[in-house]
Amino acid sequence: MYTRRNFLTQTPAMLALLAGLPSLASSCNSKKKTILLRSSWQTVNIGDIGHTPGVLTLLEKHIPDADVILWPSSVDNGVKEMLQRRFPKVKIVQGKEEVDAAIAQSDFLLHGSGPSLVARKDVERWAATGKPYGIYGITFPGYYGEPSAATKAAFPTEVELLTKAQFAYFRDSISLQFAKDHGVKCPIMGFAPDGAFAVDLQNDAAAEAFMKEHGLEAGKFLCVIPRQRFTPYWEIPSKKRPLDEKKNARNQEMREHDNAPIREAIVEVVRQTPMKILICPEDETQVKLGKEILYDKLPEDVKTKVVWRDRYWLTDEAVSTYRRSAGMFGLEMHSPIMCIGHGIPAMVGRFHEQTSKGVMWRDIGLGEWLFDMDNEADVQKILPAALAMAKDPAAAKQLAKKGQQFVEEKQRETMGVLKSKLNA
Repeated sequence: MYTRRNFLTQTPAMLALLAGLPSLASSCNSKKKTILLRSSWQTVNIGDIGHTPGVLTLLEKHIPDADVILWPSSVDNGVKEMLQRRFPKVKIVQGKEEVDAAIAQSDFLLHGSGPSLVARKDVERWAATGKPYGIYGITFPGYYGEPSAATKAAFPTEVELLTKAQFAYFRDSISLQFAKDHGVKCPIMGFAPDGAFAVDLQNDAAAEAFMKEHGLEAGKFLCVIPRQRFTPYWEIPSKKRPLDEKKNARNQEMREHDNAPIREAIVEVVRQTPMKILICPEDETQVKLGKEILYDKLPEDVKTKVVWRDRYWLTDEAVSTYRRSAGMFGLEMHSPIMCIGHGIPAMVGRFHEQTSKGVMWRDIGLGEWLFDMDNEADVQKILPAALAMAKDPAAAKQLAKKGQQFVEEKQRETMGVLKSKLNA
């Protein structure tokens, strides 16, 4: 029987329950945030592939409560399947209907790392929704080519988009300064390491099988990557590009100048240390280049300790191989980035045609491993630096760890800003 006495005795408990209802309702109504990552620019280069799994790893680690949707430009050649194995919870949207739905569903657009504001038009489209967005680790303006007025100008549309972003992070200090000098007024601007530093993909079985087949032992070989001034996309069938005679002429003019110091370093490392060498590619065209400009020109006594990888690979197998090496030297950027992300020593040779991205090596405290191929004094430093890496792996690893720690601190800091903006 329900009496006044029962009511009075039960009232405190009822009031306590009611007091908790507002917070309960609030909790029920709070919507899980969704980040739309605009990334994955192409698949003929393991570095361009690496931007995406790197940023996805950072989001998974630092903002685990958010849902993430990937809006890619290209995930062919087995890349989609590789990403889905590592990130089964990430939805990949392709085609107009899927992209439209993702834009409507998402709370925040994150433009991933790249050589420029690659998806400018898509950022414009998103900005028109009034929802917040951020730019994470780009080179700016990202003009590839000979010095010209284009390298000294910024597109007004890009300046406006960067200014209106919640944050604009650049992957090298020259880009950051360029943005400031050309009118970008974003409230939060700074340095953010290229997303590829955080890649943790792996294909250990493939890496170990290749190493066993070619007599490579963990910690007892260095990786080497050649490069030309311009990537010869006309040599890649899937790109369907005509021969660029001007760029090809520049490649032919400079390929021996740029790669001969790398070849000389291979010779001396093999002759003076127990290390073996693996010549490997970062993009599809470097398979053939590695044979022609490096391996075929080596002395016969050196060739016995050098392995030429005769086929392209995906980022997961490459990272598993780099992690088992004693270090890397050559003329590429993103394979060294992925090495340092795992504490593996890596040197970078750069030149004007690659934009300012190589400067990030100085920005993360590894300036002694950065060599400007347009500066002959720098070119002369490559051989002794490669020998030092081969002769004292422990010291080289210590320096690599220093760079890795700096990068990880910046990752924590910048992901913290994204988290705060997402939850604002």
